[in-house]
Amino acid sequence: MIPGLEVVDVGTCFYGFVESLKAIAGQSSLKRTAKLRPWHGDGIWIGRLWIRGPSKYGGIHLDRREVKAGEDRAGVQPCLVMAQSSTGCRRTGSEIHTRLSGSTHPFRGQGLLIAARWLQQFVLTLNEQIESKLEKGGIDSSPATSGDPDFQVVLEPEDDPQELPLYRRWLAVITIASASVCVTCASSAASFTEPGISAEFHVSREVSILGISLFVLGLGCGPLVIGPLSEVYGRNAIYRCSFLLFFAFSWPVAFAPNIAVYLIFRFLTGYCGASFLSVAGGSVSDMFHNDHVATPMAVYTISPFIGPELGPLFSGFINQNTSWRWTYYTLLIWIFVQTFALVLIVPETYIPVILKWKAQRLRKETGNSKWWAPLEKTNTSLARSLLASCYTPFEIIIYERMALLLNLWTSVILGILYLAFQAFPIIFERGHGFNMQMTGLTFLGIGIGELLGLLTQPLWNKHFRQYKEKHGNPPPEIRLIMGQVGGILVPVGLFWLAFTTYTHVHWIAPIIASVPFGMGMYFVFTSTFTYLVVAYRPVAASAMAANSFMRSSFAAGFPLFASQMYDTLGTVGATALLAGLTTIMAPLPFVFYRIGARLRETSRFAAPQ
Repeated sequence: MIPGLEVVDVGTCFYGFVESLKAIAGQSSLKRTAKLRPWHGDGIWIGRLWIRGPSKYGGIHLDRREVKAGEDRAGVQPCLVMAQSSTGCRRTGSEIHTRLSGSTHPFRGQGLLIAARWLQQFVLTLNEQIESKLEKGGIDSSPATSGDPDFQVVLEPEDDPQELPLYRRWLAVITIASASVCVTCASSAASFTEPGISAEFHVSREVSILGISLFVLGLGCGPLVIGPLSEVYGRNAIYRCSFLLFFAFSWPVAFAPNIAVYLIFRFLTGYCGASFLSVAGGSVSDMFHNDHVATPMAVYTISPFIGPELGPLFSGFINQNTSWRWTYYTLLIWIFVQTFALVLIVPETYIPVILKWKAQRLRKETGNSKWWAPLEKTNTSLARSLLASCYTPFEIIIYERMALLLNLWTSVILGILYLAFQAFPIIFERGHGFNMQMTGLTFLGIGIGELLGLLTQPLWNKHFRQYKEKHGNPPPEIRLIMGQVGGILVPVGLFWLAFTTYTHVHWIAPIIASVPFGMGMYFVFTSTFTYLVVAYRPVAASAMAANSFMRSSFAAGFPLFASQMYDTLGTVGATALLAGLTTIMAPLPFVFYRIGARLRETSRFAAPQ
């Protein structure tokens, strides 16, 4: 333990930890005049850099100040994460006073000492590395030097993906959407393989359910790492590599000799599938102008939510009549066909990579090495991008209350959807005597609801267009109107479903009740995704990665306790409990519609307007 440690402030410690990681990665936060995101506190040392900013929400500027000769550095620098009994920091009662430019500012030092001490030592170790890099000039925050402007390649109409023939662009959209359906269908297809897996591998039902949970968890982890790769290598490289690995890792799942191999490769297939999903939306937006992107984007957006309903449908028929392994044999065939379609049909759409390829071609054809593209002149390394993509989503989850609550809302709803893969067999097989293939058909109600929601998209687009014509560019909160409708439909559908699960009620009633749930779910997801992208535009990719991680975590966990909850509370009580949970969260879009603009003004990540 470091001598002199008295009380550790966990919040300050965590911030120092994150900022030190940024510095080690060479992030631009160590610029002389760089503007950082605000934080709760008065200041922090990083190496020889003192980060000041008493404002709770205002911008923080770095003031590079060399430690003056004779200054008690031993007493000042530890103020990074701890209070030390010295001239720099002194403890008085329950407060810790930290010296800031000759004055003292109190802050409360409560803490989980064990965790904070570990973080403290880790941060100070990173600090030493920053010191070393500063002395050696290893942290370079200057912009990349540009090449000769006369030899910079430009985008010609024949290179522009938005100038492709309309049929080619729509064929690419349909291919991407079908690939998204394939990935998400693979997640829920395991729902009816559980009895066969339990019997063959001699494991409990809960262990067999992990086949769904681990796949969905992989879907949440993939975007954190894979997203930045598309900015370096392009969309197509991610598509081809991810689907080739998706195909390769599906073989051990289909031919698994034991439960360990099955579960490990279920996670890996989910991870590779997420690699595709993390960049697919970017390709759709790359191929259409802003005025025409709404409809193709809606087609793509619905596809990941149609997939989970199709999984039980075809899996039920297969597992009713043959071995559980044929579920994965069928998926292997689909993935194989889908991989070829992606390679043959979908063009590269990421313009910086297209320009880089053009520069490489011109250098080769002309023998002139002066041709260059902007992507070749950037200083951003892949390691820096990967590090930023990993920690920024968690910063958003921790510091952004609005994003956190919206993420929690969508996470609960997706968790309920995946819980339904365990609940519907209880409702229809036990209560109405359905077999597997009949139970699989009951998920059509949710799918029909989502398709009905998709059919209303032109009406929403018309509403947003009229608002823009009357009032100018609409604020991001206008997107939450769709979420308000969805927030009402979801609990209505669940309460309706709950009180129609009695065995004396006809089986068609709960299926009809699932239609408004599916429609409301589409509205909630579409509204929230659009709002997060628009409101957090500077960090839109990280905001969506944070949402994806939280949603997948809930979707992975909910199926694990579904059977116990329905056995204990009954079908009515358990479903009503879920309906009540969504009712509590239904006011969120109404609240943020009114106060969202104020929250964005005080946010450290969101765009003010």
